[in-house]
Amino acid sequence: MIGASPLVSALFHDEPTIESLNAMNLAVTSVGNHEFDHGPVELRRLQGGGCHPSDGCQAGDRFAGAKFQYLSANVVERTGQNSAPLFPATAVRTIAGVKIGFIGETLRNTPQIVTPTGVRGLTFLDEAATANASAAALNGQGVRAIVLLIHEGGEQSNSADPNGCNGFKGPIAKIAERLSPEIRVVISGHTHQFYNCTIAGHSVTSASSFGRMITRVDVTINPLDDTIVSVSATNEIVSRDVAKDPIQTRIIGKYAAVSAPIANRVVGSVSGDIRRVANRAGESPLGDTIADAQLASTSPPDKGGAVVAFTNPGGIRADLMAGNQTGSEKPGQLTYSELFTVQPFSNVMIVQTLTGAMIKRLLEQQFVGIEPGANRILQISSGFTYSYKLNAPAGRHVDAGSIKLDGRVVAPNDNVRVATNSFLAAGGDGFSVFQEGTDQLGGDIDVDALMAYFMTHSPVGPGPQNRIVRQD
Repeated sequence: MIGASPLVSALFHDEPTIESLNAMNLAVTSVGNHEFDHGPVELRRLQGGGCHPSDGCQAGDRFAGAKFQYLSANVVERTGQNSAPLFPATAVRTIAGVKIGFIGETLRNTPQIVTPTGVRGLTFLDEAATANASAAALNGQGVRAIVLLIHEGGEQSNSADPNGCNGFKGPIAKIAERLSPEIRVVISGHTHQFYNCTIAGHSVTSASSFGRMITRVDVTINPLDDTIVSVSATNEIVSRDVAKDPIQTRIIGKYAAVSAPIANRVVGSVSGDIRRVANRAGESPLGDTIADAQLASTSPPDKGGAVVAFTNPGGIRADLMAGNQTGSEKPGQLTYSELFTVQPFSNVMIVQTLTGAMIKRLLEQQFVGIEPGANRILQISSGFTYSYKLNAPAGRHVDAGSIKLDGRVVAPNDNVRVATNSFLAAGGDGFSVFQEGTDQLGGDIDVDALMAYFMTHSPVGPGPQNRIVRQD
């Protein structure tokens, strides 16, 4: 629900999002991976309220916190000799005289996809085993109707049917197959996809992302023992044909007014749309542009002397569209809010030295534990090139002789100054080789590096997508 959010929320540490969810009368939710972007202490503040420890109460009033309950059955925190879930594992709500039990979880692999400092001291447990244990505990409290809220998902092959489950694949399928029969309803997320499946007797749904759909779940319950008899779920498209909610409009207006001078500042322009959709090799036009911007920021000797920049595709959150308008800018012009939407994590640029052998192992890590259809291909700056085979044995995907910098093969013993963001530098997304780097030097915030690039290179066109070659 928070993290990687629009500037109008992120500028205020996502307090606006919490206020908005409160106004929607959200009752209970699971934590997701982005809930840990700023660590458990900040997440607890968003739950319980209070001013930000550094920026205070930016909107002029004390932040009240979430009225809804975060659940984290499989996120365990150790305190001394004891350990317990960071937030309650379950919540029980009485609806129409029947007790409904909710279990909240996030994906077990959260530590691999968020900044390591954000999950320090936390353990993420197996989703299915933990959910089954929580269901047994609810049964012990006399709760027979149980719903799993889980931030993990999958995708179907039919991209047109909101209620399809064709060719379904993804981690949630394997989790559902292991769930206890007591858990009849699974409301999932994380992949931003829509689907409506029945897996091993469980109704498994996802309503896409960005408020494009809602899932309506109808549950029939036996009044004699409070067990779920049947489940019917439907994904409904949000048509936007109703009046704007006055409370939500007031919340948005309040924070938009404060953020407008920053958000609507024109910082550059594009000659055409620059998209994040990758080609067959995994390289995107926007990925090229961002990597070039990061290299420009870190290549001066006093900024680290980088000769190549790597960035992760998961950190690129939106396209740059020439026709998009967020303020009073002209067509083709870009505002700060548009760049922030693309790079919303405020990661610090890090320059460090890697050997050629380390870079070879780094590139091989792109293919470790990869899900079908997933893109873990690091985006690279101009001058760095290589080729690979996706269908190759572990450790032999990348042709060592093809790894070149300005046309020269990078030898195993070469020392190369490499720029990346602090998320990757800390081993994020499973790229642990970055943690072996030496002579680190910190630099600009990534979105500031992108802004500086557009201010000096505009109009900027789409990247060439000619740096990575797939050979099979």
